Amino acid sequence: MAKSPVIEQHQLRHAVKVASITGQNAKRDAALLLVFYGTGLTPNEVAKLQVSDYLLADGRHVAETTLRPEIAFNGKRRPLLWASQKICAAVDDYLQSRLHTRQGVTTSPAAFRGLDPSSSLFLTADGEPFSFTPRRTPSGAVSYSCESLTEIVRRLHHQAGIEHGNASAARRTFAVRLHRDGRSLKLIQQLIGVSSLSAVKRLIDGDPVKLASVVSGVI
Repeated sequence: MAKSPVIEQHQLRHAVKVASITGQNAKRDAALLLVFYGTGLTPNEVAKLQVSDYLLADGRHVAETTLRPEIAFNGKRRPLLWASQKICAAVDDYLQSRLHTRQGVTTSPAAFRGLDPSSSLFLTADGEPFSFTPRRTPSGAVSYSCESLTEIVRRLHHQAGIEHGNASAARRTFAVRLHRDGRSLKLIQQLIGVSSLSAVKRLIDGDPVKLASVVSGVI
């Protein structure tokens, strides 16, 4: 099975720009793209994030927290960092728009910026949590996937002209960029929650930038 592509910075900037001026959920979609590329979370995990995973009661960002094990794809707690000003600015802009449309608000405007802390951080166009579709494996086990959010992310890449772009590409790109910055495989493993260092190596193997740098030195 072919690997998901690594999306370069200029492509992501273009995708966010297109998302921010397209459709009725422009603020949400721009924030979604940045969250996927800046955290390495899966669609199921993003769909299960709550306002309280991002905001403190006094309205400040939760700079360093952990992804709750009950929403992690592997059931294990791992770091969740809201350290990027660009990501936070986009999410803040989206949450402000939610206040205007009265989506997931409370009667206590002084806490959590007036938003229900237990409401989903990202909502559908109708102001509802994203739904999950059950799937039955050949062994009979049932798993659930947020196909609607997965499709939104795929569409946002498609409308920006990014071939094969999707949530898996965002997750791989997150790992590759960390590796390019010299971060250890162990740290990358900790941030994306995969089971082994070999799984991290498979994600970062074949980084197109590194291959190009090798070939450029041949002649």
